[in-house]
Amino acid sequence: MRNLFVLVVVLFLFPSGGALSQEPPALADMIFLNGNIYTVNDAQPRAEAIAIKGERILFVGSNAAARKYSGAAIRTIDLQGKTVVPGLTDSHYHILGVGERELQLNLEGIKSRDVFLAKVKGRVMQTAPGKWVAGRGWIETFWKPPVFPTRRELDQISPESPVFLERADGHSAVANSVALKIGGIDKTTADPFGGEILKDKQTGEPLGMLLDNAMQMVAKHIPPPAPEENEQAFLLGVQRSLQLGWCEIQNAGSVLSELEMMRKLYAEGKVKLRIYNAVYGPGGPAQRLLSDGPIVDAYEHHFTTRTIKVIFDGSLGSRSAALLQPYSDADTSGFLTEKEADLRPMLQQALRRGIQVETHAIGDRANRAILDLYEEALKAVPPAQRKVREPRWRVEHAQILAPSDIPRFAKLGIIASMQPSHAISDLFFAPSRLGLGRLGGAYAWQSLLKSGAIIAAGSDAPVERGEPMIEFYAAVARKSQDGFTGPGWHPEQAVSREQALKMLTRWPAYAAFQERDKGTIEPGKLADLTILSDDIMKVDERDILRTRCLMTVIGGEIAFDAEKIAQN
Repeated sequence: MRNLFVLVVVLFLFPSGGALSQEPPALADMIFLNGNIYTVNDAQPRAEAIAIKGERILFVGSNAAARKYSGAAIRTIDLQGKTVVPGLTDSHYHILGVGERELQLNLEGIKSRDVFLAKVKGRVMQTAPGKWVAGRGWIETFWKPPVFPTRRELDQISPESPVFLERADGHSAVANSVALKIGGIDKTTADPFGGEILKDKQTGEPLGMLLDNAMQMVAKHIPPPAPEENEQAFLLGVQRSLQLGWCEIQNAGSVLSELEMMRKLYAEGKVKLRIYNAVYGPGGPAQRLLSDGPIVDAYEHHFTTRTIKVIFDGSLGSRSAALLQPYSDADTSGFLTEKEADLRPMLQQALRRGIQVETHAIGDRANRAILDLYEEALKAVPPAQRKVREPRWRVEHAQILAPSDIPRFAKLGIIASMQPSHAISDLFFAPSRLGLGRLGGAYAWQSLLKSGAIIAAGSDAPVERGEPMIEFYAAVARKSQDGFTGPGWHPEQAVSREQALKMLTRWPAYAAFQERDKGTIEPGKLADLTILSDDIMKVDERDILRTRCLMTVIGGEIAFDAEKIAQN
């Protein structure tokens, strides 16, 4: 009986079994102590210390236990109570666009038409005659009146040089008469499929506004950036992302030249940010990916391309999102930007080749149509015929849903990739676009989660600012940054802080097939950490927006250190 008691004690003290003289634990390269750590690991939700060996987490737990992993050469960082969360991921980001915003004419945040025109005029005066003036970021929501700009207004400040200015959402642009002429657009020009040329109802003359596929009629004539300019924009986007606390961005679309540029810069050791990349489809880059197969975890888990991005409709702000019923403030229902017949063979081929598909769908008609197409493909190619049995296809945005379509995401295993900041930007115009009756299915985060769906959150930068604290705040507050909310905005669709954190960490990892390596803070996973100035899980709602990123750690390497914490 005594021997049995001794055996039980030994097994309790040394659960791995073996002799009493166990080998000491592996020594860490780096230890973070005195942290306020939210692991997003259900088995161990809180901790105060993390030990890292190489690129992976060795230990998570108490300060005292973490010190067992320290050695003479260990690097110890005292967090002094700062908050640590799993490395944040933006699930829908346009990395080149973020960098280009810093280089081109940036029209964000302009609250009046006069200021907009004055800023464009300033750029025209700095540009050589006849050269293109291009920019992005304007939005008419707060202008008086809140209507789109016109070519006539641009003609007054640029009668000789072509001007092309994209709305913030990237789904419409205004061009002056010179640019329209270069694009071959006049009163006789027919709308292209998936696009619209807005015209004066009396004269038929183009107003200057081009929606979705009509934009390309002019944009294709703008001289493309030189390769070195693209590299500069990309690296600017990378640096800004690291400073904000993003450890990974999921790049929502690229062409082949951009794919090769990214791989070149990774090979040269110039990029620390992790990128989960998609290529545009159904043609061109998508067919290349289907033919060559995916690139997975290249450059030491920093770069993956395994996804095709389809743009299926426009945007709510530009009134080009495809709706089941007409807009409440215009005589249009929007439109689809791809033909369903063109998507069917690609979807089935993607299932057989193990390629993920993500589809931009904003309007309720577009969302219903893509769910129908996904369901059709999943039935046509059963799991036994798929290279990846669980394809984890995604709908990007999923902004306006018919109530009957909400349960279909979980039923089909489709991930909703949504951007919380869209809800707090769109609340100023969505009620007029949709009417109060359709707002119940708008930005319906809580309804999707309760139905069993997974939401991977992102920002859609540069459409929005691309800042993680704005996204976290928008998800839990469902109010504008100054606290405004409107009638019928369904506050019950806001999420808890625990849900919001999962939307920026654990669920994006799942959406990228990375849940074994990322998304939570636990031993064996990649040491990706975002260290914040404030406890976003407890501070007042408004103080979330004041929270800053203090440090970004990727694979055990400090990629950004705002206050030189590691040197203190």
